[in-house]
Amino acid sequence: MLGEYRIVGRGASEIAASVERAVGAGELEPGQLLPPMRELATELGVNPNTVASAYRTLRDRGVIETAGRKGSRVRPRPASTARGSIRVEAPPGVRDLGEGNPDTALLPPLHDALAAAARHNAQAPGLYGRAPIDAEFARLARAGLDADGVPDGPLAVTSGSLDAIERILAAHLRPGDAVAVEDPGWGSLLDLVPALGLRPVPVALDDDGPLPGEVERALADGARALIVTDRAQNPTGAAVSEARARELRAVLARYPRTLLIEDDHGHAIVDLPLHALAGVTDTWALVRSAAKAYGPDLRIAVLTGDTVTVDRVLGRQRLGPGWVSRLLQRAVAHLWATGAVDPNAVARSYGERRDALVQALAARGIEAHGRSGMNVWVPVPDETGAVARLLHAGWAVAPGARFRMSAPPGVRLTVSDLEMDDIEPVADAVASAAGPAPARSYG
Repeated sequence: MLGEYRIVGRGASEIAASVERAVGAGELEPGQLLPPMRELATELGVNPNTVASAYRTLRDRGVIETAGRKGSRVRPRPASTARGSIRVEAPPGVRDLGEGNPDTALLPPLHDALAAAARHNAQAPGLYGRAPIDAEFARLARAGLDADGVPDGPLAVTSGSLDAIERILAAHLRPGDAVAVEDPGWGSLLDLVPALGLRPVPVALDDDGPLPGEVERALADGARALIVTDRAQNPTGAAVSEARARELRAVLARYPRTLLIEDDHGHAIVDLPLHALAGVTDTWALVRSAAKAYGPDLRIAVLTGDTVTVDRVLGRQRLGPGWVSRLLQRAVAHLWATGAVDPNAVARSYGERRDALVQALAARGIEAHGRSGMNVWVPVPDETGAVARLLHAGWAVAPGARFRMSAPPGVRLTVSDLEMDDIEPVADAVASAAGPAPARSYG
């Protein structure tokens, strides 16, 4: 059953560590069936309850999954194997369109903002016992949310979007709970959900966001949470339209106990309005990151939500890091207050390159998607072959396997490093590598 690998250990933690170590090293492959608990207990000379505890730990960590009488097996994509490892390294001479970083030319310089934060800190040093959120940051963040029609609620600050989403999920869910996620979707999120011991349920989408019928199906089947990217969806560029938002709110109204999490990481890099779903369900949160518009290394995101959710996030945060650096909060507040980023100009820059690439591909008979943000998603019949052929042609792209659960194959191209003169050569290379693919939905 396990080939050459032998599980070892006397205690539950040792047994779990033995399995997790083997999975991380590739000695136990995805989908590998593990021994029945009683059989392994006999082999190790331990109580079956010890093995049961080890398997429960592995399940909670997202390493294995259990299916009753069908036994326990290594997850198809264990949490110890991050999707980020499914990447194509760009050798010398190859242009890298796969990393997903923003255009550094569009990011604001930080020296004035950091200097302003330091001057403020000299007058009012950040010490233990102070409020976790800088007052000016909170004022500006709330004003921005109000301007976009986001329901009123308390605020919290986290170290980026993923940190916020993890804390929100942990505040309400328990291992084994199902979470509806976009498919294709953000690879890091698709890793995070099983790592928390939760069960991801794929929801297909189109250019206007998650399909209402798919959301209805997932919630009817017992998903306790739904995560939606409002704009600049990664990897497809989808953005929730006004009509789609109405349809999704109608679905959520039938499942008011759903935990709704909205990710608005596209704030300040897109020119499409926000159509938030927040406020329909009893528990909700909307997360807004500064990473794409102001710099990934700032590690700042603000979230708002219902009082219980935000209180739980803040309470657990106090027991860990305590707070996110108020110096960085002040720096971001300075960037906001001084208009260091012109959202319209940034959106226009990404939009011109993204739209040009989508149109050039369409002219070559290639289906492509990119309604907003910095990414273009191209469905392909043979993902591995397309990636290899593009690499040979001088372009490294992100394999769709980083973003998919059950959605058809595809590749993601980030336009951040493209000039307009690059569009035609890239389109030629993609057309040659991918070939015409039949039109289809993402999932």
